[in-house]
Amino acid sequence: MRGLFGLVASVLVGFSAYGAVVLDEESDQVLECPPLENGTPKAGKRVKVTAPEFAGTEVFHTLYLPTRWTPDGPRLPIIFEYTGNYFPRSGSTGRVEDARLGFGLSGGRFLWVSLPYVNGNLRENQVTWWGNVEATVQYAKTNVPRIVAKYNADPSAVFLCGFSRGAIGVNFLGLHDDVVASLWTGFITHDHFEGVRAWGRTDWGDPLSKYREEAGRRLRRIKGRPYLVCQSGKEYGTKAYLESELVTIPNFRFLNFDTESIQGSFPNTYAKSAHNDTWAYLPSSVRGETWRWMNEVLASIQNR
Repeated sequence: MRGLFGLVASVLVGFSAYGAVVLDEESDQVLECPPLENGTPKAGKRVKVTAPEFAGTEVFHTLYLPTRWTPDGPRLPIIFEYTGNYFPRSGSTGRVEDARLGFGLSGGRFLWVSLPYVNGNLRENQVTWWGNVEATVQYAKTNVPRIVAKYNADPSAVFLCGFSRGAIGVNFLGLHDDVVASLWTGFITHDHFEGVRAWGRTDWGDPLSKYREEAGRRLRRIKGRPYLVCQSGKEYGTKAYLESELVTIPNFRFLNFDTESIQGSFPNTYAKSAHNDTWAYLPSSVRGETWRWMNEVLASIQNR
C-alpha cells in the first residue's frame, strides 16, 4: 500500500496545487470537525454563509477553508456535501451544520461545503428529503461555480459526496440535469445509492420500476467520471444494480465495511449508531483505501 501511495505522492509533489493535499493513507491522525462559527470565511474556519438570493431567510450553506488556503495561493480541491435525513435513531439531524462526511473524506485538506436542501417555502433548509427539488438543484447550479471562483478552488477538482439521504441525493440532485451534472469531477456516496430500492411514501422513489427508469437516466450523466461507493453493514446491492443499468462500470470503486470495527460499539464518542458519517475521522484500512482513491483521482486530473 505504501508503494502505491509513494507513486501517487511522487506524481503530485511536482504540482504546487496539490503537493500540500496528498492524503497519507497510512496516517494515524484522529480528525476533529471544526466548530461552526460566525463571521467572514478564513483559513481554518467553518462558517455559515447565506447566498445573496436567500438574503433575509434561513436558507444557508456552510463553508470550511483549510488551514493552508490563501485567497491568491495555489488552487485547492473542493468537496461539496449533501447530508442525511433527520433520523434521531441514527443520530442524524438532517441539518446542514451537522454534516461531517466531506471533512473526513478530504482529511480537512480540501475546501468543504455542506449544501442545503431548500424547503418548499423557500425560506429555510429542509431536514427530511428534498424540499423544493428545483430550488435545491438551482442552489447548486448557482452557488457551486460561485464558491469555486470566489474562494480560489480548483474547478477541475470538484467532488460531490453524500451520506444516507445525501448519498441518494448525489445522483438525484447532483445528476438531476446536464447542467448540474457538469459541475463535478468525481462522486462519493456512503450508505445508500439511488435506484437500488424503492422509497415508499414518496412521489419520486416509488414504485421501483418508474424510479429506476428515471434514476437510470441520471446515472448516464456520470459519463465515466470516478465514483466511490461506500457502504457500512451488509451488502446493499449497489454493484449488481449498476451492472444491470450500465453493464460495465470500470470507473466505480466499492468499499463495504463495518463501522463498528472502526469506531467501536455504539453509541460512542463518535456516533450514535453504525449508520453514520464520521467513520473517516479515525485511522483504519477503510480510510486508507478511501484516501488512496482520492489521491488517484487527483493524480489523474494532473496527468490530463
